[in-house]
Amino acid sequence: MDNFANVKIGIVAVSRDCFPESLSVNRRKAVVAAYQTKYGNADIYECPVCVVESERQAIEALEDVKKNGCNALCVYLGNFGPEISETLLAQAWTKQTGNPVMFCAAAEESSDKLLDDRGDAYCGMLNASYNLKLRNTKAYIPEYPVGDAADCADMLHAFVPIARALIGLKNLKILSFGPRPQNFLACNAPIKQLYNLGVEIEENSELDLFEAFHKHNGDKRIPEVVKDMERELGKGNKKTEILHKLAQYELTLLDWIENHKGSKKYVAIAGKCWPAFQTQFGFVPCYINSRLTGCGIPVSCEVDIYGALSEYIGACVSGDTVTLLDINNSVPKDMFEQQIAGRYDYKFTDTFMGFHCGNTCSSKLCNPTMKNQKIMARSLPVDVTNGTLEGDLQPGEITFYRLQSTADNHLYAYVAQGEILPVATKSFGGIGVFAIQEMGRFYRHVLIENGFPHHGAVAFGHHGKALYEVFKYLGAEQIGYNQPKSLPYKSENPF
Repeated sequence: MDNFANVKIGIVAVSRDCFPESLSVNRRKAVVAAYQTKYGNADIYECPVCVVESERQAIEALEDVKKNGCNALCVYLGNFGPEISETLLAQAWTKQTGNPVMFCAAAEESSDKLLDDRGDAYCGMLNASYNLKLRNTKAYIPEYPVGDAADCADMLHAFVPIARALIGLKNLKILSFGPRPQNFLACNAPIKQLYNLGVEIEENSELDLFEAFHKHNGDKRIPEVVKDMERELGKGNKKTEILHKLAQYELTLLDWIENHKGSKKYVAIAGKCWPAFQTQFGFVPCYINSRLTGCGIPVSCEVDIYGALSEYIGACVSGDTVTLLDINNSVPKDMFEQQIAGRYDYKFTDTFMGFHCGNTCSSKLCNPTMKNQKIMARSLPVDVTNGTLEGDLQPGEITFYRLQSTADNHLYAYVAQGEILPVATKSFGGIGVFAIQEMGRFYRHVLIENGFPHHGAVAFGHHGKALYEVFKYLGAEQIGYNQPKSLPYKSENPF
């Protein structure tokens, strides 16, 4: 399933009428050439209309980029720029398409050109930003939005994953099954913010899912799916007796997606997995959650709706599979002293273990193995707890993040970059030893202080910059991060 947008940015040059139009046009051409040289032609379109102090030209440019299949817009100030028509263009774009827009501006190329070919776009960006606010129009503006052709090409490329996430969200439906499990109020949050973001949600009964599962009994596609599971698991295929049922469940979900996505293009799932799931279905769904997430359909555990939303955003930004983990347990001090201290530049409180039963894609695990859910098997027969995919998470860079509605319907988020250390966990489930600078303070003054739940989404790689920009564009009122020791949190005791 194609579950993410292909971004195509239309770049429109704008020019103040007291500046040479050719200045903006030639600088636009240079930006596009630099982009195509470095990143290829697929996701950029050069609009031939230069907007010069004209509302009609703004509408002409708008129609041109729409006609040429663009779903993201870059307003490029090749010189000072016409603040009215350039922001009118951005306003009309967002109203008509709902898609994201960015602004960037040209730097001066040479001291030899400061007499007749000075562009003053550095100044023009200030007026553009002021007029965007007057029009209540959101735009992505890079941290330093003024640059030469190569710089602006890099800004455009950095905009692509941000745009992919924003476009994806307005075309996303989250399918949930069942209420949150008992005593899991932490995963419960008002769905109003989903509608504010343009995300649709379909809340289903797990009984409806159970009925659909039984209707797939004997599905002719099951043997083919089982073979694919066997290929994926390899030596880790320790529960062969359960693969047939798991394949039946996977097909149930895939068919449900096709039959229920409705007017939306993209889907994420917030699934039920306990307490009655395993006794009625006869397995746990963790492995199927991992497989769907691995093929681009994020699935959260325990009907965590905002967890599924967060996973989807991370998958859009990273272009890779993601996972959802409990911020679970502290690293034992003996493990820290023996395996981490002196080898890595982390304090004890910078470390923790991220864990979930078995929902992480096999491509992100060391020696993935099909097992049973150890915690559930403490009170249930082992044969109904089969279906987890276990293994230590592969070491490497990660970003821990989440977008969440508070209980009183405010939108909060957090982003923290770190890594999974190459340290054997000596535990069970999908689990890893995580290290994030100043995690202890972040844990206390962002996660606890702001009431975030125990589930965090994990993107593999450092994607904090793009995620932060997505959350900012979406209007998150607070975006927490792991602040350095030199920058105290508001709630941090100074003594």
